[in-house]
Amino acid sequence: MSWGTELWDQFDNLEKHTQWGIDVLEKYIKFVKERTEIELSYAKQLRNLSKKYQPKKNSKEEEEYRYTSTKAFLATLNEMNDYAGQHEVISENMTSLITGELTRYVQELKQERKSHFHDGRKAQQHIETCWKQLEASKRRFERDCKEADRAQQYFEKMDADINVTKADVEKARQQAQLRHQMAEDSKAEYCSTLQKFNSEQHDHYYTHIPNIFQKIQEMEERRIVRIGESMKTFAEVDRQVIPIIGKCLDEITKAAESIDHKNDSQMVIEAFKSGFEPPGDVDFEDFTQPMKRTVSESSLSNSRGDGKSEPKFGGKSKGKLWPFIKKNKLMSLLTSPHQPPPPPPASASPSAVPNGPQSPKQQKEPLSHRFNEFMTSKPKIHCFRSLKRGGAGPEDFSNLPPEQRRKKLQQKVDELNKDIQKEMDQRDALTKMKDVYIKNPQMGDPASVDHRLAELGQNIEKLRLEVQKFEGWLAEVEGRLPMRTEQARRQSGLYEAQNTSAVNSCAQDRESPDGSYTEEQSQETEMKVPATDFDDEFDDEEPLPTIGTCKALYTFEGQNEGTISVAEGEMLYVIEEDKGDGWTRIRRNEDEEGYVPTSYVEVYLDKNAKDVYKSLQKISE
Repeated sequence: MSWGTELWDQFDNLEKHTQWGIDVLEKYIKFVKERTEIELSYAKQLRNLSKKYQPKKNSKEEEEYRYTSTKAFLATLNEMNDYAGQHEVISENMTSLITGELTRYVQELKQERKSHFHDGRKAQQHIETCWKQLEASKRRFERDCKEADRAQQYFEKMDADINVTKADVEKARQQAQLRHQMAEDSKAEYCSTLQKFNSEQHDHYYTHIPNIFQKIQEMEERRIVRIGESMKTFAEVDRQVIPIIGKCLDEITKAAESIDHKNDSQMVIEAFKSGFEPPGDVDFEDFTQPMKRTVSESSLSNSRGDGKSEPKFGGKSKGKLWPFIKKNKLMSLLTSPHQPPPPPPASASPSAVPNGPQSPKQQKEPLSHRFNEFMTSKPKIHCFRSLKRGGAGPEDFSNLPPEQRRKKLQQKVDELNKDIQKEMDQRDALTKMKDVYIKNPQMGDPASVDHRLAELGQNIEKLRLEVQKFEGWLAEVEGRLPMRTEQARRQSGLYEAQNTSAVNSCAQDRESPDGSYTEEQSQETEMKVPATDFDDEFDDEEPLPTIGTCKALYTFEGQNEGTISVAEGEMLYVIEEDKGDGWTRIRRNEDEEGYVPTSYVEVYLDKNAKDVYKSLQKISE
């Protein structure tokens, strides 16, 4: 089967067919290019999807990924990232192994096809030239033969005519002989040309054209084989990444199987366990018998405001907070800075300044009044809000429940021990280096590392002091965790700070709003408040309305929790005026508000807003 013998007369059709084959190859290249673009786009979308759901660094969301279910989800995101990488590999391999190779091959194929068909056209032109030469020789031979016949007839006619002279007859005979000779010459040339044409024609149709067509056939067959190999490569590129994609899917399955619901439940306990005991039974209080009411019945304070002191019970009594009150609400209540404010810089005493605060010896409003105010108004200081927004808590984590505080302290001790170990490793390495320098002075000066060794020694000593400090707090927490006793159950559910410095994060000197809440207050000081009174969430609080403006007369550094720093001459908004305790509540912007000494600012109250504010106060009272 050969195109040269079977298709010797189909030159034009072969030219069209080979051009169609090149068009098919270019179409396949375009198809592969679009496939690579799809793979790249798919990989990019997968990577963006994986990145979108990755936890943000140093955020609360990152802490949530310690559970097995969220770890499995994170592993799935990572595997999807690798999965996307395999689709990028598919695109790269298809581009290099198929698109690039076939593009170069198409250019070579076009050049080869052009060369073969150029040779074919040249052979066609040659045989056509030979045919034209044969036709010309034939026509010349035919013409000479006719001319010889006419000359012979003319000679015979002249020879038979008696009236014609002998000279004319001789002339006619010579002309006839000349014509015959010319006809013979034309015949010989025609025969020669014919033989030559037949030879050229035989070579053309049996040698030249078959060779050219055979080359074209081989070129076309190579094109067909090449496109078949490219299709195999197309499948092989996909097949090569299937094992890796399978591993990615296996890892996702493995991550899913690693989810442990019991472990996650235990981690929730470890994360939120407070260490307190559930509340015990509430004692029955009989009001049918005339009796002096206990402190817990008549007031939430120990009547310090009346100038009387309550007897202390035997043993060390534990400070108790009110049950059923949400922690953030309660601590916000306790954060009002009810110690006397500092005097202004230019005055000898607070009373020397107009609107100055009252003396610290002045009788403070009772805790019950403060608690009633808390029931009817929003908390004054956003202590827990500031913590939730990333504000720094106390160093000893005293703002946390006992169990959580213990874990934080243990974690801090472990971190400090690791830092100590690193410093000691560096010190040991420098010590060895110094020994080498001492033995081999040419390698370095031993005194050059003394300064660094001294620094490391100081750092280690500081870290050890830090460890001792945190271990002391840790021992205190571990020694004060409640036992399963009736008294402990009685006090459970009440948030208790761990030491005197604990309250600096939200309250000062462990005082309730009237200053009567201390570590040794009566065990009977409880408040039975239904939880339904505090169903509103802290985050949903509306900011207090502005009732006026104020101008800072002096610079005040608000170092205590609940206060706010102001600069001299600064204009701010007033949201709560002085209630006689020497403090005014102001706001700088949506996120910054707090108390400043009234003597440090000049207040300009809006009359309408002030009237509305006073009416709301009367209603709340």
